[in-house]
Amino acid sequence: MHRRSSEQSIRQHNTATMQRFGCAVTAFLFLAGLAGETFAQSATSPAPAGPTNITAIMEKAGQYGTLIRLLKSTQVGDQINNQLNNSNTGLTIFAPTDNAFSSLPSGTLNSLTDQQKVALIQFHILPTVISASQFQTVSNPVRTQAGDASNGRYPLNVTTMGTQVNLSTGVVDATIANTIYSDSKLAVYQVDQVLLPLEIFGPPAPAAAPAPAEAKKQKPSPVAEGPSTPSTDATDASAGVNLSRSASGGGVMFAAAAIWLWWSF
Repeated sequence: MHRRSSEQSIRQHNTATMQRFGCAVTAFLFLAGLAGETFAQSATSPAPAGPTNITAIMEKAGQYGTLIRLLKSTQVGDQINNQLNNSNTGLTIFAPTDNAFSSLPSGTLNSLTDQQKVALIQFHILPTVISASQFQTVSNPVRTQAGDASNGRYPLNVTTMGTQVNLSTGVVDATIANTIYSDSKLAVYQVDQVLLPLEIFGPPAPAAAPAPAEAKKQKPSPVAEGPSTPSTDATDASAGVNLSRSASGGGVMFAAAAIWLWWSF
């Protein structure tokens, strides 16, 4: 009786042990399967491959809402994507944050024409890819897609101090804060100021001096004529008339005197 009870106790113990073991195995297999599924997902979900999209890059970086709107409204974003995906030309983009745009005087962007907005965004783009270390060797002024800097319309000068890179437009001074994106064809850098080109935001060019008015030619003033001098012939004729009148008058008086004397005697 005692032996049977002992065997029964052993069987119950073994049964409980097997149940606990089974639960442990089940839990292990469940965790292993979950881990395997997670690993499989991470291994098969790389960053989406496809053509470079500057708008998607800026959206992923965050805090660039104003720049994204300008890239879309001016269609410069499409030009950037086409150039990166359909040519071998690289680009460097300076990206002002939303805080940089909000620090502009109120109404600055609204005061610009559509053409000026395009030029403003293109002024933030260099037509070649420049790594962070290459800024120390660039030649000033650097050329932007807004236009030729040699004529002084869109100058952009780069200066470095250690690892700090500064940008000067002649209107504002900005600093590169960090690198947002970089590959073999595209480099995007965050800047703390909107790069305002001299052509749009600089002081107005002084008005050209008017051409000197041509002095009016004055007609020579007529020389005052003195009293007309009678000609010699006129003088002689006048003298002849006077002498004739004198002689005639003298003859009358002599005749009158002779008659008076005759009557007197």
